[in-house]
Amino acid sequence: MSFTETAQDMRDEIVQLRRSLHTTPEIGLHLPRTQEKVLAALEGLPLEITTGSALSSVTAVLRGGRPGGGQAPAVLLRGDMDALPVTEKNDLPFISQEPGRMHACGHDLHTAMLVGAARLLSARRDELAGDVIFMFQPGEEGHDGARHMIEEGVLDAAGSRPVAAYGMHVVSSVLPPKVFASRPGPLMAAADTFLVTVKGRGGHGSTPHLSLDPIQAACEMVTSIQAMVTRTFNVFDPVVVTVGKFQAGSADNIIPDEAHFEATVRTFSKENRALAKRRLVEVVEGIAAAYGMTAETSFGMGYPVTVNDPTEAEFAGTTADELFGPGRYAVAPNPIMGSEDFSYVLENVPGAFIFLGACPPDRDPATAPYNHSPDAVFDDSVLPDGAALYAALAHARLARAAATSGEPA
Repeated sequence: MSFTETAQDMRDEIVQLRRSLHTTPEIGLHLPRTQEKVLAALEGLPLEITTGSALSSVTAVLRGGRPGGGQAPAVLLRGDMDALPVTEKNDLPFISQEPGRMHACGHDLHTAMLVGAARLLSARRDELAGDVIFMFQPGEEGHDGARHMIEEGVLDAAGSRPVAAYGMHVVSSVLPPKVFASRPGPLMAAADTFLVTVKGRGGHGSTPHLSLDPIQAACEMVTSIQAMVTRTFNVFDPVVVTVGKFQAGSADNIIPDEAHFEATVRTFSKENRALAKRRLVEVVEGIAAAYGMTAETSFGMGYPVTVNDPTEAEFAGTTADELFGPGRYAVAPNPIMGSEDFSYVLENVPGAFIFLGACPPDRDPATAPYNHSPDAVFDDSVLPDGAALYAALAHARLARAAATSGEPA
C-alpha cells in the first residue's frame, strides 16, 4: 500500500490525537500533558526516544533497516506542539478546555501528522536507506523552542547531521483546501522587536510650552518610521515596520514625562536587518533631539529569515506531485511576512518548510479567519495527507542520499 492509502487507514487515530491535543492546549517550552500524549501515541514503535531537559520536547529516532556500510544518512522531520494565549470562540465538540489558551495556529495538527508519519515509516523501516529524526518541538510561538532543541542535540540525535530537514505548517485560510505550497529561497521573514521610550518633561496640558511633550515627539516618530522605510529600502527586498503598542499619559490634561512604543520589524535579508536596526535608531534619536528630548531604544532580536534550500524545495514539490498527482502543490509567488523558528534548523541543515491549506470545505479561503484568530478552524481531513507527505519526503530523500553515496537504493 502507498503512504497515502495507509495514512487514510489510520485517519481516525490521528484525528482523535489531534482533537485530544486541541482540548488541552499548553503554552511555551513546558508542555507536560502534550508531551505525555505524544509519548503515549509513539508507544510500541521501534523508536529511540529522548525527552528534553530544558523543555518538554520529544526526539524520536527511527533506524532504517537497509544494510549499508558506514554511517547511515538521516532526515529530520519537525512538528511544533505549543498553543497560543487566545480564548477560543468556536463551537466545536472538542473546543479548548483551557480559558485563555487555544491551538489557534494548528500546531495540534502538526503534532498529529508527525505521529502519523512515525507510524507510517515504522511500518516500512526495512525500506529506509537511513535514519529518521522526529522532532516534536515546544515553544515555537516566541520561545525559541527550535534553538533550545538544537542546543540539546536534536540535529545529532541519529549520530550524524541530517542530510535534509522538512517542516510543515497548516493555514486556516488563504490556500485552497489540501494544497501544499512552498518556494525556493526566503519563505518567511526575520522578526525583531524595536522598543522606544521617549524622555520628556511633564506638565499641565494647558501650558505645553512649559513642558517637553513626549507624546508629540513619539507620534512624529511613528509616522516618520514609515516614511523612512519607503525611502530607504528596495521594494524587491521588502521591510515592514509596524508599531503595535503605544503607551503614554494618565489624564487628558497632564503632559507625561515619558511615552513608550513598540514595533515589529520584518526583513528578508541580513543586510536589511542590520540597516533597519541602524536607521530606526537614527530616526528616533534625531526626532527626540530636534524636540530637546532623548530617546532610549533597544532591539529584541527574534527569529531569523526562514530560507528554503532551492534543491530541497524543488524536491518537496516533486515528491508532493508524485504522491498526490498534479494540482496539489503550488510554488508560492512571494515570501510571507510571518516568522518561524524552523529557520534555526534551516540555518544548519538544507531543507524546506511547506504550507498546507487546511481551510474547511464550507468556508472561503479568501475570507476565513487566519491562524492566530480565536475563530480559526482547521480541517481534520488534511491530517492523513500531511502525515503521508512527511513520510514520503523522508523515505525518498534517504533513497536519494543512498544513491548519491553509491549505496543500493
